[in-house]
Amino acid sequence: MKHALVAMAAGVMVGCAGHTRVEKEPARVTVDQTLNAFHAAAANADYAGYFANWTGESVFLGTDATERWEGDAFKAFARPYFEKGQGWTYLPRKRNVSVSEDGRTAWFDELLENEKYGECRGSGVLLRRGEGWVIVQYNLSFPIPNAVAGEVMRRVRAAGGSVEE
Repeated sequence: MKHALVAMAAGVMVGCAGHTRVEKEPARVTVDQTLNAFHAAAANADYAGYFANWTGESVFLGTDATERWEGDAFKAFARPYFEKGQGWTYLPRKRNVSVSEDGRTAWFDELLENEKYGECRGSGVLLRRGEGWVIVQYNLSFPIPNAVAGEVMRRVRAAGGSVEE
């Protein structure tokens, strides 16, 4: 019986040794700051600031079904706009941030306000790099009320807004 208890205790200690629990609130705050800086840089057409937390493997999913840009391709798309001083303004109104148990991954969803499009939604994933965070995926979408979704999707299809494989 003693040996069984010792074995169980050792198993629990070994099982817990690899899992470092982190205090999630400081991580949520820094993720929030990273996303706020990301949006502020876009509004100010600040190319370096906008891509400061971006990697070569990051993916941006835009509102059009054809808009899937990986790292450097998205930088190439954005550069001419930013060089002309034309950014894009999406004001965060509400954001939910979750952080993994080990504190190395965060995911979020946010409601945004845009002058042209009105209410939009951003969502994505960030990874901790050193003391900061990098955005590895950002998805910008238009939330559509279910009551009008069928009509909106018919119009999208009529406009050729779907991607055919």
